[in-house]
Parts: sequence; structure tokens; C-alpha cells
Amino acid sequence: MSHSQFVFSAESADEELVPFLDTPRTPPNRLDWETLDSWLTPQDQVFNVQHYGMPEVDSEAYQLEIGGLVDQPQTLSLDDIKALPREERLMTLECSGNGASPGFMNAIYNSRWVGTPLDALLKDCGIQSGAKEVVFFGHDTQEETLRSDTKRELKVEVPFGRSLSLDEAMNLPAILAYERNGEPIEPRNGAPVRLIVPGWYGIANVKWLKRIEVRDRRYMGKYMGRDYVTVRGEQQGDEVVFVESSVSRMNLKSIIARVTREATREGKIPLKAYGAVWNTDATQIEGVEVQVDGGDWRPAVLDAEPRSQHSWIFFSIDLGNREPGKHTLVSRAIDTNGRVQPTAEDDEIALKKTYWEAYQQWPREVELEA
Repeated sequence: MSHSQFVFSAESADEELVPFLDTPRTPPNRLDWETLDSWLTPQDQVFNVQHYGMPEVDSEAYQLEIGGLVDQPQTLSLDDIKALPREERLMTLECSGNGASPGFMNAIYNSRWVGTPLDALLKDCGIQSGAKEVVFFGHDTQEETLRSDTKRELKVEVPFGRSLSLDEAMNLPAILAYERNGEPIEPRNGAPVRLIVPGWYGIANVKWLKRIEVRDRRYMGKYMGRDYVTVRGEQQGDEVVFVESSVSRMNLKSIIARVTREATREGKIPLKAYGAVWNTDATQIEGVEVQVDGGDWRPAVLDAEPRSQHSWIFFSIDLGNREPGKHTLVSRAIDTNGRVQPTAEDDEIALKKTYWEAYQQWPREVELEA
């Protein structure tokens, strides 16, 4: 089966889409769940987020610097990067705020990225002793107000940046990517070269790469140490302790993408649901269960293919014949360790004070007419 081929194999021509109630229609450049018909997401449904504007980067004059604690600093053109060993990564990329509100639950897409492996490039540069962190800076910059001490503020122009520990940079399957789904990356998605870190939220996948710097201390730029930081309450004995962590790996999550019906039979409506499930590592997904109107959880069928370690898996379920009227459907993912996707009322979501990592179960409401 082609990766781009229609993949909800259980769907038949007799099925008709049942629209979700109270769900905003999908804006441009976002995933339209209800018309999802491709494992690899078409460009017109690919989201983009930028925090310091969208820089114009000339591919012809492009140069990527690699420096810091390396024996052999390098400056590479786009042609130089394309001449390096070429590898592909299949990966679902999700914004860490995706699912934080009904109007923002479509910032996710699946792609075949092509680029050169990060670890080999860093090895070629020669990592010096004492190196602990690898920082990735984009061409996008903005003036930020920083506090230098308790009394004084600084206004400085800073580049967008994120970092990986040296261990992560050398052991994750990260690449410096220049193609998506067989085409050059679009400017709004980070052209000519961006970092791709399979299994990590979108914020870590730095766009418009300008410089890679190996450092001997922790990088604490805005988007590592102050923003895209999850504040979560943890029950420790009789008290709740709030802990901050930088957004990094994606969480176990599923969603019902669409619901279909067939013609009414003896006063009832045959109903099916289709959806997607993903995790940092998709090989750790055990299954998906679906519940209707608070009833029993029933197992969905996971598509046998396409499959990839860092990409979503599509699922389907026959929900039988249902009465006319309103119905609430929800899915939950389960991993190989028995972890279950939480509800919005579970502590790990209910005690979270920030927007990021919104991986709770997402109920969907439909209305069936006889």
C-alpha cells in the first residue's frame, strides 16, 4: 500500500459523514480531521507556527554554521548538505498546544522528511571534551526583554533557539531536513533546512536553521527555560507540588477523526468511527478503545499498514446500530506498559496549569437523524 493512499480500509462507499457538533470548521493550513484520507498529509493541510516572524532565507546563498566545542567548525551551503549521506524519516509532527481548545486541535501532520543525519555530522566536526549541549538557532530573531538581575531589565535582539543534550543529539534519529514528501520544504515550514527530531513536539524541530553550537552548559533561551514550559501539579503524599519541565517528547494520544453512518435500518443507524493514535514511539502503542455515551469501552482495529516508528496509526471501529439523537464518542489509547490516555479530570491533566501537552481524551458529539 502506498503511504499516500487512502488508508481507512474498513470504510465503504455506502457510508456518509456525520459532522461533529459544536466544532469549528478547519481553517486553511490545518489538518481537516473529517476529510482525513491520507497517511501522509498534503501540504495545504500542514500547520505552521512561528514565534519571531517568518524570515526570508535565500536558498542560493544559504549557509549553516556548526561551531562551539568542536575540533573542526564547518560552514555548509545547501548543496553541501545535500551532498552528505541522505536518509528519510517518517514522522508525525504535533504542536504541543494541539488539543488545548476546540478551535485548536488540528495542528498535527504526518510526513516523509529527507535530510542528513545530525549525529554523523557532529562526529565529523569532532566533539570536544566538556561538551554537554547542542543548541540550534534559527534565522528568525526578535527583541526580548530579559531580567539581568533583581533590578535591571535588558532589551536584546535574540535568535529563536532550542537545544538537545549531547546524548540526545547523538542518539536520537534527528536529521537536518530539506525535503518533505518528495518536495523542497515550503518556506513557511522552515526552508531551506530545518531540524527534524522524530517523536518530539514541533517546538523542538527548529526551522530556518542558521547555526548549530556545541556548548559546555545549559542553554536557557526563552523557548527552553521560560516559554514552552509545562507546569504540572504532582501529588506527593498529602500535598500537591508544582513541577516545571521543558516541552520535549510527544505524549500518548488518540482522537476520533470522523464518524460515518449508513442508511437507517429498522429505526436505527449503523455507525462507524475512524481515528488516529500516536506516541513518541509508535511501536509502544498497544491499542485504542472507544466508548459511546459512557458505555463499555470497546477495542478498535488498528490498521496493519502503513506503520512507522514515529508516525501515527489509523484505527476504525464498527459501533453497531444506534438510536437517533445525540451521542458522545471518545477514544483512549493504551501503550505496551498499560498506560492509558488520561481524561481531562485525571490529575496529570487537571493539575496542569499551562497550555502545552494537551493529550487528554477528546469527546466528540454527533447527532443522528433517522
